[in-house]
Amino acid sequence: MRLGINLGYWGAGMDGDNLAVAQEADRLGYDVCWAAEAYGSDAPTVLAWVAAKTERIDVGSAIMQIPARQPAMTAMTAATLDSLTGGRFRLGLGVSGPQVSEGWYGVKFDKPLARTREYVEIVRRAMTRERLSYDGEHWTLPLPGGPGKPLKLTVHPEREHIPLYIAAIGPKNLEQTGEIADGALLIFPSAEHLEETALRHLRAGREKAGLTMDGFDVCPTLPLALGDDVNALADVFRPYTALYVGGMGSRKQNFYNQLAQRMGYEKEAAEIQDKYLAGDKAGAAAAVPHSLIDQTTLLGSVERIAERMTAYAEAGVTTLTLAPAGFTLDERVAALRAGVEAMERAGL
Repeated sequence: MRLGINLGYWGAGMDGDNLAVAQEADRLGYDVCWAAEAYGSDAPTVLAWVAAKTERIDVGSAIMQIPARQPAMTAMTAATLDSLTGGRFRLGLGVSGPQVSEGWYGVKFDKPLARTREYVEIVRRAMTRERLSYDGEHWTLPLPGGPGKPLKLTVHPEREHIPLYIAAIGPKNLEQTGEIADGALLIFPSAEHLEETALRHLRAGREKAGLTMDGFDVCPTLPLALGDDVNALADVFRPYTALYVGGMGSRKQNFYNQLAQRMGYEKEAAEIQDKYLAGDKAGAAAAVPHSLIDQTTLLGSVERIAERMTAYAEAGVTTLTLAPAGFTLDERVAALRAGVEAMERAGL
C-alpha cells in the first residue's frame, strides 16, 4: 500500500502551508499529491504550481469536474501537465453534483453514468493522437453539417496512457469505474465496510471488462489527526461529516448520505440531513455518531493509526490518501510524518 496526500481546495487560507505540506510529502516519499476543485480554485493550475516546486511526487486531480470542461479540453490539459511534469500527472474525473453542475456551470445533471463513459472514451481517444471523431448521445465530434473536421492533439504527452481515476460513490458508478478507469477515488471509506460498499462493485466492473483487480488503484482519502484524545479529535470532524452527509446535494440526491445509509447509519443519516437542511448545522454535527467519524478517519496515536492502516491494506486499499489535519503548519507536517511512521510500524 502506498501513501498519498490530498491538499483539498486551494484558496482556503492555507495556500502557503499547502505548498510546504506538498514539498514535505515529496521529501518523505509520498507517492501522489491530489488537489480538488469546486467553484473556487481550479485543480490544474494548482497542480502545475505544486509540480514546479517538487521533484518526485506525482500530482493528480481529485477531481477535475466533467461539467466544467469539454472532454477534448481535458485531454489537452492532461497532455500538457504530463509533459510539463515529466510523466507525473494523474487524471481524476468526476461529475460533481447537481447544485454545482447546474448552478455554477449551467450543465444539466442528467445521465451521469452515460456522460462519464462518453467523456472517458473521448479523452482516451484524443490521447492516442489520432484524428478525433466521436458519435455519442452527449458529444458529437466534429459537429455534422458544419466546417469542423477531425483534428488530432498536437502536444506530445510524456505518456500516451495517463492514469485515469474516477470519483465514485454509488454502486453503479463504482461498477462502471472498475470497467473503464485505472483507479477509483473514494471518500468516507470504512475499512470494515469497504468490500460491501465499494470493492465488490469495482470488481464486478473489472470482470465485465475481462480484467482483474491487479493494477487497479483503490484510492480512498482519509483525514489524519494525531493526538491522545480520540474523542476530541473526532469532534473536530463533526462539521465536516455533517456537511457531506447532511448538506451535499439535495434531499433526494445526496450520494454521501446514501453511503452512510449503506454503512448501517440509516436513522442517523436521516437525522443529520433533516437538521442540516433545516439550518441547524450545530445540531447536525452533534447527531453524527462517533463511530461513523472514527471509521472514516485516522485518529489517535501512531500505534492506533498503524492498526487502522493495516485494516485498510487488508481490505484492499492500494493507495491510502491522507488529508493531514492541524491548525498550524507544524501540526500538519507532524501528521504527515506520523503517516510514514505508522506505515513503517505496520510493516506496509
